[in-house]
Amino acid sequence: MRFKINIVLFFGFFFLLGMMNPNAEVDLAPNSKSAILIDYETGTVLWNKNENESLAPASMTKVMSMLLIMEAIDNGSIAWDTKVTISERAASMGGSQVFLEAGESYKVEELLKGIAIASGNDAVVAMAEYLSGSVEGFVDRMNERAKELGLTGTTFKNPHGLDTEGHVSTAKDMSIMARELLNHPKILEFTSIYEDYLKKPDGSSTWLVNTNKLVRFYDGVDGLKTGFTSTAGYCLTATAKKSNLRVIAVVMGADTPDNRSSDISSMLNYGFNSYKTGVLLKKDAVLGTKRVENGIKETVEIVLKKDYTKLLKQSSSVPNYAYNLKVEKLVAPIEAGSVIGSLEVVDESGNIIDTLEVTVKESIEKANFLELFFKNLKHITAGKILIK
Repeated sequence: MRFKINIVLFFGFFFLLGMMNPNAEVDLAPNSKSAILIDYETGTVLWNKNENESLAPASMTKVMSMLLIMEAIDNGSIAWDTKVTISERAASMGGSQVFLEAGESYKVEELLKGIAIASGNDAVVAMAEYLSGSVEGFVDRMNERAKELGLTGTTFKNPHGLDTEGHVSTAKDMSIMARELLNHPKILEFTSIYEDYLKKPDGSSTWLVNTNKLVRFYDGVDGLKTGFTSTAGYCLTATAKKSNLRVIAVVMGADTPDNRSSDISSMLNYGFNSYKTGVLLKKDAVLGTKRVENGIKETVEIVLKKDYTKLLKQSSSVPNYAYNLKVEKLVAPIEAGSVIGSLEVVDESGNIIDTLEVTVKESIEKANFLELFFKNLKHITAGKILIK
């Protein structure tokens, strides 16, 4: 209770200070060496402090490890029920673990749960070996993926985050990794669990307790990953959602676990009290219709691939924009979800400020020969009737 009251009092003081002087520089994370708060949907930075300083990330490293696991699942390289056998190396890992034993076999889903909830070093090494053949091969892929994401302050030396010279990241890079991981929303089904059990092959169970206590104590927090080593201090990459606004907050180098949670909480409070997400166009709103050649249906409705949203200040109203729909000739078959054109968003000055992907509301199959014949016959008949 004292912890929660302190958070409220702490934020309340700075919120009032900001109201008196909107331009005042307020340190939302006074107990941390570096920090950043971003909007998930747009990637907009809402607040930051030393966000480019390279520091030891500890077990926040597993954000990248989980990203590679989720990508492997989504591309079909592995399945949720794929069995992974635990090696001697994985079983001998120190630090946080879920007490796997060499020779045991677990499903990918079980190992991911052990990583996401309890930060199991043994579980992440087992997955690294399975996916890349070796820990070293997996680390190479982690660094390749970091480059693909444009992470300039990150170098991985292992998949778990135990202190190793040269193993570093930044608050900014961690926020980018987290944002990419959240593009695989199923991960939240694991990171949002506060406690669970890992059933072992011999029938016993290991109790898993989430190292991210805010999952339980801050409404809306459903991930992602804590970290601690003597070098890194207390770290946390967290995400929370309220209404339709999701934010990501990162702190590195906090001095105590309570202060780590306090810094993250004040950043989340600031984000939710200062910003909102305005939905300008829903993805199911019909933008227009288009003729489809060789389809079993002659026309199809055009919609956005996803909602068009804008990050707004809490006091702001949703802006009015003009829209230009750009769709080329459509020929069946066309799959719903496939990109078939774009929607230009134009401001009052005539500037294009966004270009959105559009798709068809429903899939249109290609008509067979008979269907095309009778369709053409219908048009010919209609034409004759019109001539009369």
